[in-house]
Amino acid sequence: MTRPLDRPSAYPRTADPDASWQQEVEGIDIVFGAGRLRELGAVAERVGGERVLLVTDPGLVAAGHAVRASRVLETQGFEVHRFDGVSPNPTTREVETGTVLARDKAIDLIVALGGGSAMDCAKGINFLLTNGGRMEHYWGFGKASKPMLPAIGIPTTAGTGSDAQSYALISQLPSHRKMACGDRKARFRTVLLDPDLLATVPVRVAAAAGMDALSHALESFVTKARTPASAALSREAFHLLEPVVEAVAHPPAAPESRSRALLGSHLAGAGIEKSMLGGAHATANPLTSRHGVAHGDAIALMLPSIIRFNGAAVGDLYSELWPEGSDSLASRIEEIRSRTGLPTSLTSIGLIPSDVKDLAEAAGDERTGQFNPRPLNRAAFEEIYDDAL
Repeated sequence: MTRPLDRPSAYPRTADPDASWQQEVEGIDIVFGAGRLRELGAVAERVGGERVLLVTDPGLVAAGHAVRASRVLETQGFEVHRFDGVSPNPTTREVETGTVLARDKAIDLIVALGGGSAMDCAKGINFLLTNGGRMEHYWGFGKASKPMLPAIGIPTTAGTGSDAQSYALISQLPSHRKMACGDRKARFRTVLLDPDLLATVPVRVAAAAGMDALSHALESFVTKARTPASAALSREAFHLLEPVVEAVAHPPAAPESRSRALLGSHLAGAGIEKSMLGGAHATANPLTSRHGVAHGDAIALMLPSIIRFNGAAVGDLYSELWPEGSDSLASRIEEIRSRTGLPTSLTSIGLIPSDVKDLAEAAGDERTGQFNPRPLNRAAFEEIYDDAL
């Protein structure tokens, strides 16, 4: 049994892992509970539409979840067209390809099934299908002038929290820079949180996703843009996630652990929506764009160093989450990182000291660094990367 949510909120007062619930929160209809993928047809009927674009990835096709989702929708009378060409870091090319299919089939409802990649790609397709142009036109926030299609998000990993956010992170080709393209109209109309879907996540993917979710809770809790509402979401997310990330990465995880992880990931995503991210993402993104490091791995490499760096400025805030303080919290993240098989240093993935200057220069261009609670400049970025070597 989890603790009650520790704030007055539109979310249910208890996050019982054995319970199913449905409630609209800030314009998103949240459907939570084990096995509730079987209700997708009824959920889609409430949202509206006739011709569905199911955005997913090859792993979800292999696991059988894409077929299950399609059948549930088809049984309810929907015409389903599947776009499963989503990669771990969705690119502008993938978004454009999916948009061509959606336009050809006169799609009027989008369903995203997968991790953050499927969620982001689905939002990107929605931008281009309804507002035209290229993804670069939506880099930033609030640049969609026309209404967007209703969409349903069904996360299959406890990681990105993209299901709770209005942003799509799309890799620009050929530069591979991550573009954050946001608009309130891009949010999912309904989010279906079914912890059973986490049971088939590969161990390595589950570990990286869990670290990403933890970073969202920890970063959004201390950013310059934090608010009482965002802090409450991030605090609850951390306390749901920290005890179960290792368990979810070492199946078979108990159903309760999967439920806590999935709800924690969603709440952390909601926290980001209200307060942004910080230095961990600013330093992780260049590792992905310049060295091909998977996002979750990059976060795992940089998060402990960022916590130590920030501790001098916001150690009291970290102590609200982890009474032993920022150094101990950083060590706990390193412990989780090691136990879940994630990379433990930049050296371990082949980087050398001479790479630091270029990484620091690239990190300075990342917008999330502006929200870090302790100011970041070129020297600070070099210090942080040196610590992570």
